[in-house]
Amino acid sequence: MWLVFAILSSVFAALTSILAKIGIEGVSSNLATAIRTCVVVVMSWVMVFITNQQGGITEISKRSWLFLILSGLATGLSWLCYYKALQMGEASKVVPIDKMSVVLTLIMAFVFLHESFTWKSLTGCVLITAGTVFMIL
Repeated sequence: MWLVFAILSSVFAALTSILAKIGIEGVSSNLATAIRTCVVVVMSWVMVFITNQQGGITEISKRSWLFLILSGLATGLSWLCYYKALQMGEASKVVPIDKMSVVLTLIMAFVFLHESFTWKSLTGCVLITAGTVFMIL
C-alpha cells in the first residue's frame, strides 16, 4: 500500500508545481506560500478529525514535538524558497533541482539515521544528479 501512496504523492507533487506556477503569476511568492500553507493546515486538520485521531495529540512526546516543529520549519523554508524559485524561473528547471532532495535525503538518512547506502543507492544518486544537471542545462 505504501507504493500506491508514494505514486499518488508524486502525482500530486507534479500537480502542485504546475498549479503553483500558474497561480503565482502576479502574486508575491511569500503570500502565495502563506495561502498554500493555510489550505494544507485546514486540509490536514479535517483529515485528523475525519479519522478521529485528535485525541493522540496529548500522547506526543517532547522529543517528537521538537522534531515535528523542526520539520515544519524546514518545510516552511523549503516552500518559501520553492515558490520564489518558481516565480523567478521555469518550472521545468526549478522542479528537477527541487527533486534533488531525493539525493540529499538518501545521504542524510545514511549519515543521521544510519540507513544502508548500497551501490544501488549510490548509482541512483549519481543518475538523479546527472539527470538533473542534464535537464537544467
